[in-house]
Amino acid sequence: MQTPHQGRLFSLSISLLILLFVILYFFIYIPQIATINNIMESPSKIQAFKNKFFRLISNDIGIDLGTANTLVYLAGKGVVIDEPSVVALNKKTNRVVAVGSAAKDMLGRTPAHITAERPIIDGVISNFEVAGEMIAYLINKAEKEYPKLLGPRVIVGVPSGITNVETRAVRDAATDAGARQVYIIEEPMAAAIGDRLPVRAAKGTIIIDIGGGTTDIAVISLGGIVNSKNLKIAGDKFNQDIISYMRDTYKVLIGEKTAEDLKIAVGRVIEKPEKKVGKMRGRDLITGLPKEMEITDKDIRTAMQNSVDTLIDTIKGVIETTPPEILSDTIGSGLYLSGGGALIEGMDKYISDAIHVPVHIVADPLTAVARGTGVILENLEDYEETLVSYDNELPIIQ
Repeated sequence: MQTPHQGRLFSLSISLLILLFVILYFFIYIPQIATINNIMESPSKIQAFKNKFFRLISNDIGIDLGTANTLVYLAGKGVVIDEPSVVALNKKTNRVVAVGSAAKDMLGRTPAHITAERPIIDGVISNFEVAGEMIAYLINKAEKEYPKLLGPRVIVGVPSGITNVETRAVRDAATDAGARQVYIIEEPMAAAIGDRLPVRAAKGTIIIDIGGGTTDIAVISLGGIVNSKNLKIAGDKFNQDIISYMRDTYKVLIGEKTAEDLKIAVGRVIEKPEKKVGKMRGRDLITGLPKEMEITDKDIRTAMQNSVDTLIDTIKGVIETTPPEILSDTIGSGLYLSGGGALIEGMDKYISDAIHVPVHIVADPLTAVARGTGVILENLEDYEETLVSYDNELPIIQ
């Protein structure tokens, strides 16, 4: 078994080897650019060289800070971490017991002195300290698997309704975890970039990001958000709708995880001839005993109907306040759907039928935001105007 001293020696050796490689690379690469004067006259070459230099000694990490799940993108590796946004705390010692999947398994099963909680609720950081612990855990986990000499450059995707205080909290948490530079990007913008949509062109793009805690509806053009709306109707609200429906209709109490499983397995927002059936297990509120029964897609559709209709009304509201030239662009290209909610069967068709505009699901909607952060980190100069640059710069919320 490797001792801590041996581990430090090994890390130091790796760092020295990387430094030696960087020095060799420096002297090999410089002659290819010609003379120093030529370099000074070519800012793009200087920037390209700096980027290549820092990538050798530092990681570029993108984080999709979601209500339900947090994803970590590592430049050159792709999405390396996909963990639930849950942290388990020991009240007696005030220490973190577990983070991610291990903490989620504890939900509803902990003793009195241990609490498993979500630091991000409805897209808002409810506990800054715990959120900081989670961000630090994720960054350190990625850094441990792929160590480099310097601290990472980090970009964090956040809901479009985030406040100045929450922005600073995210930045401080990433900085405390060892990040040398921290950038903030709004999730709908990151999702559009992750799907390679033309966000920097003089063309309107409308994207709907249905996450766990919030849904972001954003109208994007020329690298900025022209119009947007953030509402707290998303995956978690659908789960609560299912729990309430089962309690009121069948007098059976189920947990959030069971509701989530039913939504994934049986969920459908449009009616089809073939029926989907799933098993529901919970507690009978009349007898107090365990109960198992069959649930169909009609039950789930009925449970979520009001929330889905509210979502449709909000999308219509954003469209009504969008400049007509941008709307003319979207008639041909359509709207884009990302996030976990995009995977609910029939969601794209239901929205399309309601607004009479084509709706497309982006490729791999669950990782669109994380992939977008990776694209930005690889081309930071090109996408610099899409970032939330200053603490006093707030997203446009109607």
